[in-house]
Amino acid sequence: METTTYLILRLAIGASMFGHGLVRLPKLAIFSQWMVSSFEKSMLPKALVVPFSYALPFGEFLVGILLITGLFTKPALFLAALIMMILIFGTAMIENWEALPSQLIHVAFFAVLLHFIQYNGWALDNLLKQ
Repeated sequence: METTTYLILRLAIGASMFGHGLVRLPKLAIFSQWMVSSFEKSMLPKALVVPFSYALPFGEFLVGILLITGLFTKPALFLAALIMMILIFGTAMIENWEALPSQLIHVAFFAVLLHFIQYNGWALDNLLKQ
């Protein structure tokens, strides 16, 4: 039962990350412009915001695929948590407090999945171990 529960959580958060990246990739320049304009009045320099705005959708997309397939699950969870912590910091810098609960929920999912990684039974990781 634990492996099924783990799979459900991993697929849910993986689908969220995959979906975030998937919808942003086709409109990457527009997404980047939106993010850069959101940070215009923040302390963060444009030189940091621009590259992050282009890298973020690729990171979300990649993490999503890895979590959905269960491939490199542990590193994918650490990467996902790092991405989300950067987003939380950025969200605080622009005082977008409404976005924080969703981001914190994502981090909680990643932490729970890391804590219970031993239940990652339905995953491509297990094929690599053989």
